[in-house]
Amino acid sequence: MKNPGLTLLACLFFSFLLKAQENRLSPVRQNIPLDSIVLSDPFILTDPKTKLYYMTGTGGMLWKSKDLKLWDGPYKVTQTDSNSWMGPKPMIWAAEIHAFKNKYYYFATFTNRSVKIDTVKDNIIERRACHVLVGDKPEGPYLPMKDPTYLPAHMPTLDGTLWIDKDGKPYMVYCYEWLQNLNGTIEKIEMKPDLSGTIDTGKVLFRASDAPWSREKDEKGKDRPNKVTDGPYLFYTKTGRLGMIWTSWIYDVYTQGVAYSESGTLDGPWIQEKDPITPPNYGHGMLFRTLEGKLLMCIHSHKSVNGRNRRIPHLFEADVSSDKLVVGKPYLP
Repeated sequence: MKNPGLTLLACLFFSFLLKAQENRLSPVRQNIPLDSIVLSDPFILTDPKTKLYYMTGTGGMLWKSKDLKLWDGPYKVTQTDSNSWMGPKPMIWAAEIHAFKNKYYYFATFTNRSVKIDTVKDNIIERRACHVLVGDKPEGPYLPMKDPTYLPAHMPTLDGTLWIDKDGKPYMVYCYEWLQNLNGTIEKIEMKPDLSGTIDTGKVLFRASDAPWSREKDEKGKDRPNKVTDGPYLFYTKTGRLGMIWTSWIYDVYTQGVAYSESGTLDGPWIQEKDPITPPNYGHGMLFRTLEGKLLMCIHSHKSVNGRNRRIPHLFEADVSSDKLVVGKPYLP
């Protein structure tokens, strides 16, 4: 989840969006400008084989483009098991597509709203967890693998991403949601070599309260660290420094920061940069290279329109040629 004060409203809004998506009868749209697409948590895969860009995110649908400017979609690409813990029509958040060992893996957060796993401070917590589907092509279809779960059923987890650490092993890096632990964490868990499941248990990398820039007010109006962790994405700089962008809030402003690992591995320790790395009201970013090799950040803007959150994908220039990530000007393809 994102802003603590909007938990219930956000769930209802996402449910409305998904139901509208399921019920719509209109055909796939073509040549849609990027800034005309409403999409939270956008993730772009560049595929050299097809010379196309594939964009997914919350909602679990797919968009395709040959130039990043005009997009076709949305296409339905996931096929889940209605007999699994997800139920017949799970909500899908923060989906990502990763190419790995000649296959494509769909990392996403699935929520079964009919199953409640806990109640903390009057917040009813639904069954929500990171999971991985697999496909032979970037456009899917993406199907379940053999393991029924990747993370413990009693924990609400979200925003899982893939990282191959210096030990050569694949890991899922994910958020353990603040709704239950009251101080959101970003954690890692080792994955099986074919990504079909996980090994051992998760390990905390850092907590929301570790960031000097994330702030909120307590019940008495006093200042304190924000409790939300959201949208981790990892990268190396040219000097080999390991970094992670992730998102939280500065009061009511959606904000993305960055941390760096002193060891150069997931084990850290992770040192948080003092200031946010992107403009206010942008978050849940990721990095990708264009077909020509240019590094860009894909991120969504966060604005309230008539009481509803409106999130639009945007592109920014990015530079990792030194020992830090530098986010530049907006990129208009």
